[in-house]
Amino acid sequence: MIEKTGDRLQVTVPMVIANASALLEAGRRFLQPGRSAGEVVFDFSAVTEADSSALTLVVAWLRSAHESGTTLRVINPPTGMLTLAELYGVLDFLPFA
Repeated sequence: MIEKTGDRLQVTVPMVIANASALLEAGRRFLQPGRSAGEVVFDFSAVTEADSSALTLVVAWLRSAHESGTTLRVINPPTGMLTLAELYGVLDFLPFA
């Protein structure tokens, strides 16, 4: 689901509503206070499918990161996720690199 690979967290399953609850909790475990060195990088390069729940996950993880004093960054977001973020007008607010 989420695997630690070096300094990144690799999301390995589709980011769709069926996986959203499990992904939310898995991501939050890495965002607990004292768990990171100030920045957590989620790598979405292995994500083969994403729906609007993926954006909700990123926002929820952002909130958890903020609460723990951690910076969150997302690399390699799927094109479809970027398209949805642009459509919803939130692209500039999300930590996509």
